[in-house]
Amino acid sequence: NLWVNLSAIKRLVEADALKMEIIPNPKEVDGVKVLQLETAAGAAIKFFDRAIGANVPRSRFLPVKATSDLLLVQSDLYTLTDEGYVIRNPARSNPSNPSIELGPEFKKVANFLGRFKSIPSIIDLDSLKVTGDVWFGSGVTLKGKVTVAAKSGVKLEIPDGAVIAN
Repeated sequence: NLWVNLSAIKRLVEADALKMEIIPNPKEVDGVKVLQLETAAGAAIKFFDRAIGANVPRSRFLPVKATSDLLLVQSDLYTLTDEGYVIRNPARSNPSNPSIELGPEFKKVANFLGRFKSIPSIIDLDSLKVTGDVWFGSGVTLKGKVTVAAKSGVKLEIPDGAVIAN
């Protein structure tokens, strides 16, 4: 998160003193190669007097940058308190999050959401690797180290209520 005093930004913009670097980021969107031009907002800190940073522990910060992160936060690994806080489910004994690697079929959020009737239970999951055309039924439970791989050209459907362990 960046918290900025808007008056300070206004002063810098009016003085033409906010000189942000352009970062080229080559990408592929729907099979077309594009060049996305970005600026790193956090790098602007050098232009502000008396700027400070706050170190937030990972336990308080749940970034969702990929669908694998989305799977974690939508799962039963986390729970929402009555006060609106997302906290780690105390039923999880392992202090670290499971590692999750989803194939390209899960990359876009719409495709990801469509492949799950419901998000699997992952309280006892250590790692998950999914490749190919895989679809999850409702009430699926994943435990230990799980690899699910569909053969090329084959749709693999995990049935409702399935438990997959190691």
